[in-house]
Amino acid sequence: MQLDKETFRSVVAHAPLVSLDLVVRNAAGEILLGRRLNRPAQGYWFVPGGRIYKNERLDRAFARITQAELGQPFARADARLLDLYEHFYTDSVFGDTPDTHYVVSGYLLDLPQGCELSLPDTQHDGFRWWSPDEMRRDPMVHENSRAYLNAVGR
Repeated sequence: MQLDKETFRSVVAHAPLVSLDLVVRNAAGEILLGRRLNRPAQGYWFVPGGRIYKNERLDRAFARITQAELGQPFARADARLLDLYEHFYTDSVFGDTPDTHYVVSGYLLDLPQGCELSLPDTQHDGFRWWSPDEMRRDPMVHENSRAYLNAVGR
């Protein structure tokens, strides 16, 4: 269920948002990051992901978010839950106020060998595969995306 702009602004101002983040890893062990076009975390490299809607079951949310962010749906059963994370931002999609608080389920999705993604450009102005070491070193990789590396291993 999509919310109108003013209702969503009120939700962002008064409650945490619940979302899924996708730590997408290829056969070479690299992780997919996109450079964010929107606030929060605008301009940073970040894992794909999205909000869960009210009354949306997790399996449906996972399929919808993977379709929107990766260009094809994946089943939640094909991924591994890493942990729950908290993301706090001093801004939001609306600008400097209100701030944003997410409660995030981070999932590791290992792509099968030869899997080709059709990455959309609505949320990111570019995508790139990163080694974990590159992610740790580059200051433009957002700290909330780097936080997944400990749970991923490799």
